[in-house]
Amino acid sequence: MEGDLYDEFGNYIGPELESDESEEEEDREEEDEEQTNEDMTLPEDDEGEDDMETGTVALVAPETQAVVLHEDKKYYPTAEEVYGPEVETIIQEEDTQPLTEPIIAPVKKKKFTIQEKGLPRTNYKIEFLADLMDSPQLIRNVAIVGHLHHGKTSFVDNLVEQTHPDIYVGETKNLRYTDTLFTEQERGVSIKSTPLTLVLPDTKDKSFLMNLYDTPGHVNFSDEVTAAFRLCDGVMIVVDVSEGVMMNTERLIKHALQEKLAITICMNKIDRLILELKLPPQDAYYKLKHTLDEINSLLSLYSESTEGVVVSPLLGNVCFSSSQYGFSFTLESFAQLYSDLYGGGFSPKEFAKRLWGDIYFNKTKRTFTKKIPSTDSQRTFIEFILEPLYKIFAQTVGDVDTTLPSVLKELGVFLSKSELKLNIRPLLRLVCQRFFGEARGFVDMCVKHIPSPVEAARTKIEHTYTGILDDDEWTQSLMTCDSDGPLMVHVTKLYPTQDATQFHAFGRVISGTLYSGEQVRVLGESFTLEDEEDSKVCQVGRLWVAEARYTIEINRSPAGTFVLIEGIDSTITKTATVTQLSGSEDAQIFRPLKFNTQSVIKIAVEPVNPSELPKMLDGLRKVNMSYPLLVTKVEESGEHVVLGTGELYLDCVMHDLRKMYSEIDIKVADPVVAFCETVVETSSLKCFAMTPNKRNKLTMIAEPLEKGLAEDIENEVVQMTWPKKKLAEFFQTKYEWDLLAARSIWSFGPEMTGPNILVDDTLPTEVDKTLLHSVRDSIVRGFQWGAREGPLCEEPIRNVKFKVLDAKISEDPLQRGGGQFIPTARRVAFSAFVMATPRLMEPYYLVEVQAPADCVSAVYSVLGKRRGHVTQDAPEPGSPLYIIKAFIPAIDSFGFESDLRTHTQGQAFCLSVFHHWQIVPGDPLDKTIPIRPLEPQPAPHLAREFMVKTRRRKGLPEDASINKFFDEPMLLELARQDIMLSYQM
Repeated sequence: MEGDLYDEFGNYIGPELESDESEEEEDREEEDEEQTNEDMTLPEDDEGEDDMETGTVALVAPETQAVVLHEDKKYYPTAEEVYGPEVETIIQEEDTQPLTEPIIAPVKKKKFTIQEKGLPRTNYKIEFLADLMDSPQLIRNVAIVGHLHHGKTSFVDNLVEQTHPDIYVGETKNLRYTDTLFTEQERGVSIKSTPLTLVLPDTKDKSFLMNLYDTPGHVNFSDEVTAAFRLCDGVMIVVDVSEGVMMNTERLIKHALQEKLAITICMNKIDRLILELKLPPQDAYYKLKHTLDEINSLLSLYSESTEGVVVSPLLGNVCFSSSQYGFSFTLESFAQLYSDLYGGGFSPKEFAKRLWGDIYFNKTKRTFTKKIPSTDSQRTFIEFILEPLYKIFAQTVGDVDTTLPSVLKELGVFLSKSELKLNIRPLLRLVCQRFFGEARGFVDMCVKHIPSPVEAARTKIEHTYTGILDDDEWTQSLMTCDSDGPLMVHVTKLYPTQDATQFHAFGRVISGTLYSGEQVRVLGESFTLEDEEDSKVCQVGRLWVAEARYTIEINRSPAGTFVLIEGIDSTITKTATVTQLSGSEDAQIFRPLKFNTQSVIKIAVEPVNPSELPKMLDGLRKVNMSYPLLVTKVEESGEHVVLGTGELYLDCVMHDLRKMYSEIDIKVADPVVAFCETVVETSSLKCFAMTPNKRNKLTMIAEPLEKGLAEDIENEVVQMTWPKKKLAEFFQTKYEWDLLAARSIWSFGPEMTGPNILVDDTLPTEVDKTLLHSVRDSIVRGFQWGAREGPLCEEPIRNVKFKVLDAKISEDPLQRGGGQFIPTARRVAFSAFVMATPRLMEPYYLVEVQAPADCVSAVYSVLGKRRGHVTQDAPEPGSPLYIIKAFIPAIDSFGFESDLRTHTQGQAFCLSVFHHWQIVPGDPLDKTIPIRPLEPQPAPHLAREFMVKTRRRKGLPEDASINKFFDEPMLLELARQDIMLSYQM
């Protein structure tokens, strides 16, 4: 036997024998093959049965049998020899995989959204819609906003049903056409804002292109509303008339005024006054008037202009509707019904002016008067609008078989026998839709009170564009919404494709015309003319008009229109500015979105299988693009942290991360909150630090900012980019700073809108100002670095003013570089901070609870257990519910909603949103406080507990050692002045 074929144990190790093998070995192989073939023959009585028991199965071609080389030793050809190179062979134990599951799984087709198959039939031609895009005067960009479950999506459903005849709601009253995600349909709540473009006629039968933006009503998703506001010229705030003005209604009114948008109101669910609350017509009128008065008081409170904004049915910027029963009207459109029914002997416009307020109809003189003609006279709104509406409802609900047909005949509404046999709700919906017709009053309101893109262009550009507004061609094109000017597109949202593998950018063409296949320059949020790193050249793919569940492909999109863009998503994280390649050297970006809330709830995530970390990182990147206010970052400890606005928000984020974007199992740590660090006193002594080369010395103190100043900086009421004179005037007049300090502000921090201030408080007689200004940028950068990560537990510093009191600076430029001053400025800021009685700050939520009167005590009980305190407790006018408003620490809010429902048997409903920062009771540096695991701490110990546990979570040493922020000379100074207080070094 040859040694190159078998090892010493008889195992085959060599290739097949060549043709010069000995005859003896050939004979032996033939005998073994014959024996193998005999062994493989099944017995006759076992024919057709599977005689395979246990063992391994090699998936090779059936014609390639094992080659027997010696006794029981068999040589199996490899997959490469049978099928060619790079073929994987799968070998499995029997029965480890069910027969129903294929060995090689087919490619899955992922689907997360509801999509129409093809283009549905509409009562207008698609070509007509495309033609209207070239007439910006006929376009209205409207955001539909409101509180949770106030009927926004249902209102849009009525418009979709009006324009898409094949989409029939019928018995299922909740079509929710703009809730395209399966999760939205399952939860029954909108999560994403969804654009929809429709062609709708007004009362004069003139068609307008309505770009509607349906938005979520839950306060956790207010970032979606902000993204919609940035693209629209006006809003329609939907208010449930039975619930009135709720928490999110107030927040949206304030936010819309800040974004300088035109405001209209939709008084929705008017049917609830009749069928649910069973209010008589007069009480229903008072309820409507009370709600409008409340809205107007909020408008006057938050309006910046002296004239103020007023909404009233008489002005035409208020419409009344019932989303459930498919009708809407304004005073003028209702007056038009009278005109159509009784002939055109009067002007509907003039009649509408007499249908609201304390105006009465004198039946004998047939005139309108402000004096009550008789004791039983009703206001015109009650007599001409509410009473007929009540009668239609009463006749449909009560006397379907007897008097309803004659009443409908009188109104000009005709129903077939099969339609009259419908259940009450669908029948009432059908009657109302036939009587009121199309939603032309809504279109009238939008056309009259929301400006077109041309009219709103100047306001929009002044508010959102960061560039200098000169009288050049570029600026004029932006200001006039010129389709022939230079291209500028503002992108604020990214929508995933149906299989969630890519994103399409959604934005508004501000000027110029965007063409499919065009080469464009995409400018990110951090782009500036000085630092052009955040820009990239991309090629636009296809363009679409977004229609919620389907899209209409177009080859170009002119100024003033909404557009969905393919191919530029790779460079966009949140928002972007898209401009043309040539001639755009001076183009600047549109401002990043300015939200009305903050992400303060924090969770840490990691994959169950560590090898799947790259998949999770890719998923985090995608989910970060999908949610405007989501923050993802890596802590110093290496853990991946996700910050969101609330529990529901993070629940949706984690669902998308696990199911849509990464498709892996992910572990989630217990939620915590973001903290801030602050001071409550002025530094007890002047703190100084030497640069590493001992050639420079910097002296600082820290003190708290004036109340309200931090919020003004964050809300950009005051901006660092203002001229020095204007900035100084603001601080002098509003916060009573002296002129020298007001003109010596160096920076806000962190970033340009951070709630801390660095002030130069040095005197020219003591400090060489020329040398000081030469190192100003380095000191500012050190201050920004320190403000971003404070000394207590590396959380941002808030509400602190740092004053530079003295500086000894070397005259040699080589001795005063950034490497010397940046870390020194940070260190001296920290030392001044810890000498000014440092404290932790925690986020507080504003909670609004709706509950019946008998549940109010239970609400108080649940709030009391969580350090909450009630600020308002009052009955809702015209409703059996109480509204309770309270503040609760965000860290104690986890599980609050479930707890509340448990204690009130599900009768209470609450919403909570970030409201303010508040100092945590206790001293975080008091080492005498013991931290006992799994035990609740008393209130004075909370600051210490939060700091220690935050440091542990971040992988930092358990205690904040403050002596590392002091130089040796500083430590000697501390010892000399005996100023160590209770802090143990």
